Amino acid sequence: MKENNMISSNYTVFEYEKFYHIYNRGNAGEHIFKCEGNFHYFLEKYSQHINPVADTFAYCLMPNHFHFLIRIKSEEELQGFIVNQNQQLNPQGFENLAGLITKQFEKFLSAYTKTFNKQENRSGSLFGKPFKKKKINSDDLTHMIYYIHNNPVQQDFVKSLEDWPHSSYHTILSNRNTKLQRGEIVKCFGGREEFKSFHKNYHRKNALPEINKFFSYEGIHQQRNHYRMG
Repeated sequence: MKENNMISSNYTVFEYEKFYHIYNRGNAGEHIFKCEGNFHYFLEKYSQHINPVADTFAYCLMPNHFHFLIRIKSEEELQGFIVNQNQQLNPQGFENLAGLITKQFEKFLSAYTKTFNKQENRSGSLFGKPFKKKKINSDDLTHMIYYIHNNPVQQDFVKSLEDWPHSSYHTILSNRNTKLQRGEIVKCFGGREEFKSFHKNYHRKNALPEINKFFSYEGIHQQRNHYRMG
C-alpha cells in the first residue's frame, strides 16, 4: 500500500532512509538573509550540522524562508555519527532518532542566528519554532524538487527559476563538486536533459493533488515589495 504523500508536520516522526521536506521562515516574516554572504554562511552551517545525518536532494533559500528536501541516513550511518560525536543517545534502535535530527537542526539554526544577530546588531530568535517538516513519498520526489526550485517564481521574485541563484537547480546541472545527491536526483528524472525539460515544461495543473497543496504552505509567504539586499 502506498504511504501518504504528506503527513502533518505536527505529527511527522523521522524514520531511517525516508524523505522529508524541511522548511521554516523568519519570525513574523522577518528577512533571514541581508547580504550575499549570509546565503553562503547559511549553507556552510547547514553542511556542518545536517550533512552528517541526512542526504540533501534539493534546497531553495528565499529572503524570509528556506526549503530543503532531505533523506535521513541509514541506521548504521547514524550509529557511526553518534559514536564519533560521543553523543548521549542510545545507539541501539535509536529510540531518540527524532531527538538527534531535531538537535542537529537546532544547532544549525542557532549557529546561523548567532552570527546573523551580531551582524545586524539584534538579539533573540530569528526563526519560527519549531521548524516544519513533512514526510514525502519517494514516488513524488520529482514534483517536490520542482516545487522547491520553482518557489522564487511562485513568489514572483523572478520570471524563470533559472534566474534565482540561491537554489540547488544550477548545482544539479553543473559538474562542480557538491554534497547534493546529484546522481540520484538526475536518475529520478531519467537524465540531465529530462531534468531540465521537467522543470521547463511543468505546469501546476499537472501536479499530483497532494503536491499541489505544497503551493500554499501555511505561514510561508513573501513580502516581495519589501525585499532589498544589502
